[in-house]
Amino acid sequence: MRTIRLGTFSPSVLVEVAAATGALTAAGLKVDEIPATSSPAQFTALMDGELDAAITNPDNVVAYRCVPDNPLARTDDIRILAAIDQGLGLGLFAQPGLAVNQLRGKTLGVDVPGSGFAFVAYELLATLGLRRVDYTVTALGSTPRRAQALLSGQCGMTVLNAGNDLSAARAGASCLARASSLGPYVGAVLAARGRTIERDGDALAALIRVLLGTAVDLVNGDHLAVARAAAARRLDLDGADAEQYVRTLADPREGLVADGAMSREALGTVVDLRNRHLPRGERLNLDAVIRSGIIDDGLLPAG
Repeated sequence: MRTIRLGTFSPSVLVEVAAATGALTAAGLKVDEIPATSSPAQFTALMDGELDAAITNPDNVVAYRCVPDNPLARTDDIRILAAIDQGLGLGLFAQPGLAVNQLRGKTLGVDVPGSGFAFVAYELLATLGLRRVDYTVTALGSTPRRAQALLSGQCGMTVLNAGNDLSAARAGASCLARASSLGPYVGAVLAARGRTIERDGDALAALIRVLLGTAVDLVNGDHLAVARAAAARRLDLDGADAEQYVRTLADPREGLVADGAMSREALGTVVDLRNRHLPRGERLNLDAVIRSGIIDDGLLPAG
């Protein structure tokens, strides 16, 4: 049995369903999920070889492959092996009782200010008429941490997804805008170092086959009871919210990417968001990012 050390931000229902249905065991795999406190922490572990792979936002891969001026001030041969989901309900949420016209002067909670979901937050706030000077930004780490911070009043707004959005809404937080309005968008990808791919490519390919096969099953309506139980247990969702989460998994705009393909258009959205909201940094060219080899689809199942 091959153990894969997989970094995640929110507990992965997809991985649990793959385990509960026996798909991982049948492939000779065991997955140890390593929760990330922040994207710099996750990529430190990935680049240092403490993780075999990570489920992460694609902008993080862009930052730690193509942008030397990232929070760690180092880059590595990190590659996107498969697209996992389209955001899973990703949206901008305000703390309970806070309306759109009360956002000015409030604090936006982000993972780190210059990557990933932070750019989504800036863009969604811009669609609501707020500029960066209209609010403050503070780094609070991973999505589960930000959900707790929102409800405890440490921040007035943040972006949430993957069940954290449903828990926050149940506690009174309101969704002000959704990332699906931004165009083609991939919220999470499976990423690994080139050295790990060369050494353990067979195991990573097997993991991808299992995850995508499980995604196809869920999109087609299979294993729904298993998925509801996993969402309730892993994400602390009640019956109605667990049911909504499972519906989101199959949603054509926000759900799982059953074929694992990271499209040029979705990567373009990520690069455009970075270019618009990190104006002091060097603008990235989408073609150059793609030519860097950031997308490695060699382990995707044929056909």
